[in-house]
Amino acid sequence: MRGLRRVLAGLGVLVLVVGVGLAVWEPLVAIRVTPPWVHHYDSVIARDRFGVPHIFGKTDPDVAYGVAYAHAEDDFATLQEAVAMARGRLGALQGADGAKVDYTLRLLGARETAERDYQKQPADVRALLDAYASGLNAYARRHPGEIRLARLFPANGEDIATGFVLRTPFFFGLDQTLGALSGDTALPRESAGSVPDSPDPAALPATGEAMPNGSNAFVVGPRRSADGFTRVIANSHQPWSGPVAWYELSVQSGSGWHFSGATFPGVPFPVLGHNEHLGWTNTVNRPDLTDVYKLTLDADRTHYRFDGAWRPLQAQRVWLKVRFGPFVLPIPKMAYRAVQGPVIVNKSGAYAIRYAGADQLRMIEEYYRLTRARDFAEWQKALAIQGVPATNFLYGDAKGNIAYFYNASFPNRKPGFDYLHVLPGDTSRDLALGTVPFAQVPRNVNPASGFLVNANNTPFQAAGAGSELKPADYSPLLGIETDTTNRGTRAVELMGAHPSISADDLRRIKYDTAISRLSWAARWYADIARVDPHGDAQLVQAEALLKRWNWDFDGHHSGQALAAILLRTGQKWHYPRRPELDPRDALAKAAGYLQRHFGTLDPPLGTVLRLRHGAVDLPLDGGPDVLRAASTWDEADDGRLVVKHGDSFIMFMTWDKAGRVSSESVQPYGAATTRPRSPHYADQAPLFVAHKTKPVLFWRDDLRTSVERVYRP
Repeated sequence: MRGLRRVLAGLGVLVLVVGVGLAVWEPLVAIRVTPPWVHHYDSVIARDRFGVPHIFGKTDPDVAYGVAYAHAEDDFATLQEAVAMARGRLGALQGADGAKVDYTLRLLGARETAERDYQKQPADVRALLDAYASGLNAYARRHPGEIRLARLFPANGEDIATGFVLRTPFFFGLDQTLGALSGDTALPRESAGSVPDSPDPAALPATGEAMPNGSNAFVVGPRRSADGFTRVIANSHQPWSGPVAWYELSVQSGSGWHFSGATFPGVPFPVLGHNEHLGWTNTVNRPDLTDVYKLTLDADRTHYRFDGAWRPLQAQRVWLKVRFGPFVLPIPKMAYRAVQGPVIVNKSGAYAIRYAGADQLRMIEEYYRLTRARDFAEWQKALAIQGVPATNFLYGDAKGNIAYFYNASFPNRKPGFDYLHVLPGDTSRDLALGTVPFAQVPRNVNPASGFLVNANNTPFQAAGAGSELKPADYSPLLGIETDTTNRGTRAVELMGAHPSISADDLRRIKYDTAISRLSWAARWYADIARVDPHGDAQLVQAEALLKRWNWDFDGHHSGQALAAILLRTGQKWHYPRRPELDPRDALAKAAGYLQRHFGTLDPPLGTVLRLRHGAVDLPLDGGPDVLRAASTWDEADDGRLVVKHGDSFIMFMTWDKAGRVSSESVQPYGAATTRPRSPHYADQAPLFVAHKTKPVLFWRDDLRTSVERVYRP
């Protein structure tokens, strides 16, 4: 008996030792990087009355240091995730979901790309990245109690660069391809078809009638604006919190860098907004930028056939660090690579992936040069770097130029092969390295219509009658999307209905909450209206309610909550290019949800759709795929639909006839989204829900009258 107790005691000690080891081992083996050279950065941060940081410095690196420090003051938790992601340690912080990102980092070779090319970057770009990393390090050093993962700091410029390499392909959907191959499921469709899936509203005659109240991006030039001004509306739809949530800021250096706009965690400069001379906004585009090749492996699965010879399949064992409660477990996984690019091996075989913008760092210099451009020619020169692999750019400037660039690093492709489907991976005949020259990137510059719009829809519907790009002018090998959205269709309708667009007209269009009768959504609602209720009383009531619905989500009419849930269901199949879901099932689920949680099929939209952040709980209007976008939501315990994605950072930019810029902006929450004790945790929410904005305070004279505090970090 005594021996058994000794054995059990020994086992207990062993379990304890193993448990302690699993709780503490990860930081001990984590690679520490060499921090940037010690340098004194002289930054000044001026917080306005909404807590938005205006960062000043003699040099651009001085400013970048302040950008990092200010952002850390407001959201250090998310910034740490950005650094952990660049180190392959996100799984140790977030568990299984983070480990998936860590695996992608290794699969794509993002860290290796940054380490290989960092010293090749222009000196001013490296100085900016090093300064930003130094700002994060300074905050971490002064606030050790906030650090979530041991030995995460100090960071360096290569950490920041790695984040760019890893994240940018996700904006055109590479993650969906990786996810499908990893799960051995059907690949996402690369095209919606040969023509847009909604009639082109540009083909309709402009009626000149007033349209109801309202996107993603609007630009109006002097020839179309009522007062001869140039206007740009930035309204990129992003999550309201997390690693790709917008952070507003303004930067100004003694060397002429002056820009106001928004950035993402881990990015040392604004990526949209305006300087004195010009401005732009971005919307996600989805050209076909990913090619998948099926490899032929040998019996040992260590070699693949290519052009008649067997080549070794590059293989690397990756140890993922995955948190489970207090423990971090090492999980092995293999990462492969072939001549075409990274390889995923699943039950169906081995698939190599070629994607736009792979294995390069040029996107960092490009974004930085864009912010410093002084005119349209300099701005285009920066865009021609072709480092940003995808995203629409909609532009306006002080001289009245407007433009839409369907920006993408289109892969070179060879005629005669079907790049929309899986290609043979055993031949070089279907593999063409390099990128299509910038001159061939689709663009619409100073259209006769005087306006440009985009709302994640085809570039062939952006400028109205007589000013649209023509599909026949572009090679199908570019894979230009033909998808439409209700927002895009509605935007062209509204802009075309105003021969002269005033500032108030444009604001109403931006906040429009209606469904276009020409859109895909109208056809979805028509399919729902044809549902046979088969005597189901609740379905009969739901169909009757939809017949009374006014095709709007302004929050003031019946049927809007039911219609909004149905529109979200439609978005689940339409935007990903999937088969239409069953309309009867969708109607039954939507009606059942409202009846279960609210005791009626017709609660007010604002009762159901909410902005919640801490103690703030406010009603919202809008819905999925309307210009006043409430794209996705969480279902709260009380049944409320708590919006988490949609209209996010909104910025109205204006250049008057003299070329002087002014701007307004708003965020759903506030400047300090993860600091509940901050007065700026949710102070912009009342403005946001009321369709109001605040001044940006771009000019120093304006800022002086609205400063909350000024300090050196």
